[in-house]
Amino acid sequence: MYRIIVSLLLILCPLLIKANDGYKLWLQYLPFENKAVADYYRDYLENITLIGESPTHGVIRKELEIAIDSFLEGKTKSNISSKNINSGLIWIAGTVDLPQNIKASLAERIKEIKEEGYLIKYFQGKIFVTANSDIGLLYGTFALLKNIQTRKSLEDLDILENPKIQLRLLNHWDNLNRTVERGYAGFSIWNWHRLPGHIDQQYIDYARANASIGINGTSVTNVNANALVLTPEYLEKAAALADVFRPYGIKIYLTARFNAPMMLDSLPTADPLDPLVQAWWMKKAKEIYSYIPDFGGFLVKADSEGQPGPHNYGRTQADGANTLADAVKPFGGIVMWRAFVYNEKTPTDRIKQAYDEFKPLDGKFRDNVIVQVKNGPLDFQPREPFHPLFGAMPNTPLMMEFQITKEYLGQETHWVNLSTSWKEILQSDTYAKGHGSTVSKVLDGSLHNYQLTGMAGVSNIGTDRNWTGHHTGQADWYAFGKLAWNPESNIDGITEDWLKMTFTLDPSFVNAAKKIALNSYETLVNYMTPLGLHHIMARSHHWGPGPWVTGGGRDDWTATYYHKASKDSIGFDRTEKGSNAIGQYAQEWNTVWGNPETIPMEYLLWFHRIPWNKKLSTGNTLWDEMALRYQKGVEGARWMQKEWTKLEGKIDQERFDHISSFLNIQVKEAEWWRDACLLYFGQFSKMALPAGVENPKHELQYYLNFKRNFVPGI
Repeated sequence: MYRIIVSLLLILCPLLIKANDGYKLWLQYLPFENKAVADYYRDYLENITLIGESPTHGVIRKELEIAIDSFLEGKTKSNISSKNINSGLIWIAGTVDLPQNIKASLAERIKEIKEEGYLIKYFQGKIFVTANSDIGLLYGTFALLKNIQTRKSLEDLDILENPKIQLRLLNHWDNLNRTVERGYAGFSIWNWHRLPGHIDQQYIDYARANASIGINGTSVTNVNANALVLTPEYLEKAAALADVFRPYGIKIYLTARFNAPMMLDSLPTADPLDPLVQAWWMKKAKEIYSYIPDFGGFLVKADSEGQPGPHNYGRTQADGANTLADAVKPFGGIVMWRAFVYNEKTPTDRIKQAYDEFKPLDGKFRDNVIVQVKNGPLDFQPREPFHPLFGAMPNTPLMMEFQITKEYLGQETHWVNLSTSWKEILQSDTYAKGHGSTVSKVLDGSLHNYQLTGMAGVSNIGTDRNWTGHHTGQADWYAFGKLAWNPESNIDGITEDWLKMTFTLDPSFVNAAKKIALNSYETLVNYMTPLGLHHIMARSHHWGPGPWVTGGGRDDWTATYYHKASKDSIGFDRTEKGSNAIGQYAQEWNTVWGNPETIPMEYLLWFHRIPWNKKLSTGNTLWDEMALRYQKGVEGARWMQKEWTKLEGKIDQERFDHISSFLNIQVKEAEWWRDACLLYFGQFSKMALPAGVENPKHELQYYLNFKRNFVPGI
């Protein structure tokens, strides 16, 4: 009998790791792995004092109960006192509620806590979590739970955190009909039809997840705005969401269609300097605040891709932004005005236009306007240099816009760790005030003394059970929150924490998976757009390669506009001899990037036209280097797949298999990108593939004819 039982256990062992659909994100609160660990933390978790009464205190209590129940597998009922410090080994209270002797002892540290900040301190045998606001206390509670999740020693805790960025937002590109533009994880989680009568549990869990990483705002509708969201019918629904978010410290924002006065009330114009239009926005703002007293303000896309804007009336972007800013100012609201503006007609170089449009307006925006700038000057390409506006507008607050959803990065089936690319941008030096003037310092306000700071991430969230389509897409949501809180955060630590909280604490898994993650970004760039190539994806849906895309209504919506491949050379000349886009950057970058011999090869074809047979610093010709990098990208994807295969049995089979199947897709699509691009560009170079590069599986015509209907995210 004993042998039978042992045999059955060996067969069932892989099944003992419970199935997991990923819904709990990084808030898994994995059970303690053995009795010793459980006993250590149990003493603290059974003795918690939570002082204060507010909706946010209720949220804190509920989160603690969820965590304790999961950590201890329901074997210990949480006993959270609200009044007796002597019974609590964990004491959670605002600074004003601390006992006088403790307050006096921690006085100097307490002085450093700002509005949303917190202090976690092991002191006199207890752990104190304290803050100057309820929301700070919530952030501190989540930070304490993260330390328990990652099994840190509680006696070593001495953490004082203040966010470096004030506005930390998700931008949903969700439409009122529940489709999601550039979304790859199902439909929109906002079920407008059921609101306000039904509050889905997912809305609450969404707020929990965001609060756990410090996100304090969300714009719930597409920047390609539908004016209906500003009507009473939808304001009532938005107010119901705001009620859910409020205890978690999250403000709701709405996207405002610029010509809403014409669409909703038949005004003859949307001219921002027309008194009737200004009065309309004033009245509309007052109406919105009657529904949502803590409404955050508007996010606006104007004069871009068919959206109406000030250009329609010969006005500036400042004119448009200031009219809306004046409307929300009396209520404490702000306007986030996107800098993604380019001419209605194809210009000589599209990447110059946002700078040319906004730089002359520096200092002309109201003090409650912040200009939202994409990380690069084009459009969320796999790799771009940082946007030249960063560092160029010392008198106008700028906020970052990163894309968490992977519009140009394989959509939901490719594993690519976006924090790697974000860190590259954040640590880029603008030289605005000499060496060390990083984008990060522009964003946190320290470089130009901005009084308003912000960072936005275009959401990758949908109705898929795991929220983000690819399980590893959760890492990008998590990392965005952490970098929005502090742009100087270490991405290695962020990635490691996410893996531990989401999957397992097993170091053999964590170390291997982290290595895959941190190599994934460069791998993707190599098999999609090496050497500074950009905008060579398929038309419209942007899925898959399309270096041949040409013609149509706008040249700058084609691939040929950007790579300009000919029999002699390839690349976009943005030096002084070309479009001079390089002139929008500091002289230090002109010196480095302006010379094809000194520019990092990652940006070579972004700024230069290079002959196919030119020898590069690697010793290879441009053609050979391009081909070898495409091959390296494919081999990198295969390596990711191989390394992941070794991890079977270390996490639940459900998520392991899900990621495995996506890696299989990623490898095939990496080969597709390599073969299609090298066949196409090979027509111009007329050069053979170098040794080590595999021959394409099909002829070029196969890839030219490749079509797919109903690709998601359009």
